[in-house]
Amino acid sequence: MRRPHPAVRRAGRIFFTGLLTVLPLAVTVYFVVWLFGVLERFFGLQTKAVVPNEWYYAWYRPGMGLAIAVVLVFAVGALMHAYVVRTLFKRFELVLLEIPLVRSVYAAMRDLLGLFAQHKDPALQVVMVTVPGTQWRLLGFVTRSDCGDAPKGIAGDQVAVYFPMSYQVGGYTVFMPKEALEPVDMTREDAMKFILTAGLKTTAPGATTAGSAESLPPAP
Repeated sequence: MRRPHPAVRRAGRIFFTGLLTVLPLAVTVYFVVWLFGVLERFFGLQTKAVVPNEWYYAWYRPGMGLAIAVVLVFAVGALMHAYVVRTLFKRFELVLLEIPLVRSVYAAMRDLLGLFAQHKDPALQVVMVTVPGTQWRLLGFVTRSDCGDAPKGIAGDQVAVYFPMSYQVGGYTVFMPKEALEPVDMTREDAMKFILTAGLKTTAPGATTAGSAESLPPAP
């Protein structure tokens, strides 16, 4: 079988380098534009619903829905520092958690986001687990250190450890004895980033990535 001409191989390498450079940027820009578009449309429609039409069409400009979203989120964050607001919100949460479908969605999203929040909770530590009989090691998160209130026969005196899967939202919850856990001196954010990227090195300003022009060997 004949090998491709050196000029063809070089052209292929150049195209591949360009693809690895452009594709991550394109995906990032697309996601950011999509997210901003969703916020703009949602809050723009809410503004139109509460403001008279003549006012809406007179002063509303593209981008104001996104600005309203930012201001609203900041205002909610500031209000949540007040004891009265926190108390009222907890009562509102209790109402939400009584609605069957809403309870499932809201509780799952709240717990998932709260799992990696920056607060001092010893039950959410990063741990390493060695698979019995092998040298394989898994990185995970202790989500429950006390499973005493779990249904009988599920956990016993074991702890719940969550093992995320790389490059997707998913994973496994495994009940195991505390003796099998090895604490890791790593933040939850760094551990999750490490797992989701399958251990690939993240790029810092000025660093090169696998497949970039600087990291590729010279063409023959």
